[in-house]
Amino acid sequence: MRQIVLDTETTGLEATQGHRIIEIGCVELVSRRATGRHFHRYLNPEREVDEGARAIHGMSYKDLANKPRFAEIAAEYTQFIVGAELIIHNAAFDVGFLDFEFARLDSATPVRIGALCQVLDTLSLAREMHPGQRNNLDALCKRYGIDNSHRDLHGALLDARILADVYLAMTGGQSALALEEGPPRAGVRHALSETPLPDVALRVVTPSMEERAAHEQLQELLHSESQGRCLWRAQ
Repeated sequence: MRQIVLDTETTGLEATQGHRIIEIGCVELVSRRATGRHFHRYLNPEREVDEGARAIHGMSYKDLANKPRFAEIAAEYTQFIVGAELIIHNAAFDVGFLDFEFARLDSATPVRIGALCQVLDTLSLAREMHPGQRNNLDALCKRYGIDNSHRDLHGALLDARILADVYLAMTGGQSALALEEGPPRAGVRHALSETPLPDVALRVVTPSMEERAAHEQLQELLHSESQGRCLWRAQ
């Protein structure tokens, strides 16, 4: 399964008020592993950046004036995401801006993200899993033990990388980018799978009563934190 973890930075909060995308960052996952492929572009928004937005990402129009416009990267971007499942935190915001950018293109039939990809909103997912709690990206990093200490300012590619880790922790406990990025080295997977196992007797260790009690306590915690979705409890 191919997934694209996506984030954008913008000149302001409302695309309907003429605000534009200034940065797109995407990280590719295949079968829940980071492939090392990503898409990252800064964009000329053709307008000034609101002071509030500049305080979040640190970029002004002066920083972006020599960057390409969305129309210049639209085809490359479309090719990168088409057919994938997009993973976005607060998806309505980013999808809304992307749809507005595509609508600005000189095309008789404007592209819409929903026609290119499926979209999974991790904010909605987090609210289902942790009702009544703070579920912004910083709060989720703290909850799942994801290091975001290097995130002084927001950045689309940085936030996409962090969200990849958060998403995998939320949905299975596997960290995406803590693993080696890039394709597996040639021969490694085959060498591991084809090496015969030695014919030795395996040692069976029976847990003590204290270990059984600790395991039961952990299952109860997982059952509670997952709102009843713990598969061990379902068995």
